[in-house]
Amino acid sequence: MKIVDIVKKQAPITGEQIAENLGLSRPTIRSDLSLLVMLEYIDAKPKVGYFPGRKASGGGNGSDRMREAKVRDIQNVPIIIRETTTIQDAVVTLFLQDVGTLIICDEEGKLAGVASRKDFLKVTLGNPGSASMPVSMVMTRIPKVVTTSPGESVLEAAHKMIMHEVDSLPVIDAGPEEAGGRPAIVGRLTKTAIVQLLLEIETTG
Repeated sequence: MKIVDIVKKQAPITGEQIAENLGLSRPTIRSDLSLLVMLEYIDAKPKVGYFPGRKASGGGNGSDRMREAKVRDIQNVPIIIRETTTIQDAVVTLFLQDVGTLIICDEEGKLAGVASRKDFLKVTLGNPGSASMPVSMVMTRIPKVVTTSPGESVLEAAHKMIMHEVDSLPVIDAGPEEAGGRPAIVGRLTKTAIVQLLLEIETTG
């Protein structure tokens, strides 16, 4: 919706100018622009730029619903493995569950890290001994893991995904944590879930 706001205020505006306003690169927002054009929130004219679309100028009910949506409304069940799980078993889980990222927990079931397909690809290429290594050797650890919470807005969470170039976020318990403790995992938020929300808003008016 930040893109829609920028287009409303500065139309006509190029994709490069929109990206500059957001502090991002043009390729980073290419898919977002395409989706917004498809949903008619913005319109594009060759060699001119982007303009507000039919939905952007038609009362903004869909825009309001998007702003009000919370992560808890669309979060999915998390795909979790233990940090002692072998890389071979983790890769099997990755493909059986058809996900791009696995959430990794400690022995208490609390968030320890995340590992993506790219992480597994890096360690397994040319390294036959990697199959028996624990995922803790390749995962991104707390506090470097980007997370969201059930009460955070979907827009804020989507902004985190774009800024950090990730496809999903662990949803953690927003309640107070024990000193030095790790957060509890309560779900995961994916780009697919966000797109489904946009399409639902579009089709239900």
